[in-house]
Amino acid sequence: MADKSPEEIYDAFREVVNMAPKELTEWLETEESKSVGDDSSGESTGHKSGKKIVEIKHKKKADLTEADYAHMNKVVGYVHRHLAQRPKGDVTETNWTYSLKNWGHDPTK
Repeated sequence: MADKSPEEIYDAFREVVNMAPKELTEWLETEESKSVGDDSSGESTGHKSGKKIVEIKHKKKADLTEADYAHMNKVVGYVHRHLAQRPKGDVTETNWTYSLKNWGHDPTK
């Protein structure tokens, strides 16, 4: 995170997270959302991240903490890495899409 300013992180986060808080909250309640990712603790990393994204998106920019910016930067990195691994064909109902949606990015938009 040291190589990016809070403003750069904020802008990149807003660019990659293309789901509104309500939309993401509703998605996180689905079985598809809960079916993907590592879940050694009963909840996947992506699912936990989605909840944190909703919290961040409900905050005013002035109220964002260093921890929020760190998570935002993590989200940007994850989405960019995952997008680079896009499978061929229709991705609408795939684990790849479900995982990205857990991280606040709907690749079908």
